[in-house]
Amino acid sequence: MINRIFRTTFAIAMVILIVALLLFVGILYGYFNDNVFTELEAEAGYIARGIELSGIGYFDDFTTPNRVTYIDRDGDVVYDSSANPVDMENHASRDEIMQALETGESTSARYSETLSENTLYYAMRLGNGDVLRVATRQSSLFALIMSLMPPILITIVLAAVLGLALSRRLARRITEPIISLDLDHPEDSDTYEELSPLLRKLRRQNDMIKEQMSRLKKRQEEFTAITENMSEGFLLIDSQTNLLSYNSSALRLLGASDPQAGQSVLALERGESFRKVIDEALEGHHSEALMHDGERCYQLYANCVRHNGQVVGAVIAVLDVTEREEREALRREFSANVTHELKTPLTSISGFAEIMMNGIASPGDIPEFAGDIYSEAQRLITLVDDILHLSQLDEEAPLPRSEIDLRAMCESVAERLRQPADKAGVSISVTGDSPTVTGAQSVVDEIIFNVCENAVKYNRRGGNVIISLHDKPGEVELSVSDTGIGIPAADRERVFERFYRVDKSHSKEIGGTGLGLSIVKHGCASQGIALSLESEVDAGTTITLRWNKKA
Repeated sequence: MINRIFRTTFAIAMVILIVALLLFVGILYGYFNDNVFTELEAEAGYIARGIELSGIGYFDDFTTPNRVTYIDRDGDVVYDSSANPVDMENHASRDEIMQALETGESTSARYSETLSENTLYYAMRLGNGDVLRVATRQSSLFALIMSLMPPILITIVLAAVLGLALSRRLARRITEPIISLDLDHPEDSDTYEELSPLLRKLRRQNDMIKEQMSRLKKRQEEFTAITENMSEGFLLIDSQTNLLSYNSSALRLLGASDPQAGQSVLALERGESFRKVIDEALEGHHSEALMHDGERCYQLYANCVRHNGQVVGAVIAVLDVTEREEREALRREFSANVTHELKTPLTSISGFAEIMMNGIASPGDIPEFAGDIYSEAQRLITLVDDILHLSQLDEEAPLPRSEIDLRAMCESVAERLRQPADKAGVSISVTGDSPTVTGAQSVVDEIIFNVCENAVKYNRRGGNVIISLHDKPGEVELSVSDTGIGIPAADRERVFERFYRVDKSHSKEIGGTGLGLSIVKHGCASQGIALSLESEVDAGTTITLRWNKKA
């Protein structure tokens, strides 16, 4: 802006200076022109006086730098200081001569064929009717003008230098109030009155911008609050895969640290699945993929972001689906195990029934086959009951809760297991306090029964099962200890899984569905009971249940 004002003011100053000089030269030219005619008139007067006194002989000794011509009333040249009168044509038709004869005097400027240059003429009529003409070359006037050019040029140069300095200073002084404007508070600026409308508009725009920034900041805070409280990861990238926005969950799920500004999202995760969904999204497609990272499993969703029909970026969502995948794996395993467990007794029943139907079995074998069929049917019924019970626990359906006399329940369980315990050569006893807890009667009873039943089944002949009750400050503890075969360390974390058996051959001998401890685990979870297990191979196992009195 300063340069533009400077150039404009300097150009205007130069134009004004040049126009002024041209006017000055024009005025000077007119002034000198008038002075020349005045001088010519004065000289003509002197010469006329001399002719009146001395006649034509006055020109004998006459000298002058100007051209003097004496013409009679008929137009013939009697005398000329620059040419031979005999060689000169008649001047009666010359404008200055005709006008002088008519009005007494005249002036003119024209090209002289005799002198071959522009000439200024002054002519006057003498008393005897002749005409005296005095002339001077016009080049002498131009020479005078040209002699003034050096000082004129010096003046122009000095004026230009001064104009440069003054124009630059003027430009700075003009722009200084504008440059020093406080754009945040334009109404407080001391500047030109003509800028008042602009300043008012700036103030309104500032107010509008502040309001818009406030709204944007609020939306940004809301967006950040939403994304930061998401358990899912959120990533926003441009078309060059540069990371534009993200939340902390994304970094946590991807196991990455805070990225640098403008860093590629591929630096956070270099897996093939991650790269593939990003490439497909930036190509304009919706993309999904599962990504495995050690024991964790993540679901990736990516969608492109378009602007004016062009893909300008992508949004990526990262979800931790480890539990879902584990549940799906358990479901598949459960389905396979149920199919296997149902198929085994059904195959036996079908085989025995086919033998009896075809009459292959002897009458003496039929009671034995019928007993086997009954045994396998009871196994099926028990398995179906356990599956249904486990399904009910999974659904977490609310059950009525009441006060439970834990010792009475344990003694009832021991009594129900007395016959199978005596058959296995195992003693079972209840010791300790008589605490009371709150819970669903049927669920707690089944938890204790399944723990004690397992303690009897997997015990040694001559072993024992001890049910211990302790009413402690803040909690009630029930522990079931046996002197059985124990559980290897590698299997202790899995014994509560559905259909999991440590020793499948031994489990086949003693029967069971493999769902007992799984029912215990889910029942404890539904009743808020803490469950723990301690075991040593060939020494026995202790399973402990704890009720928090404050719960």
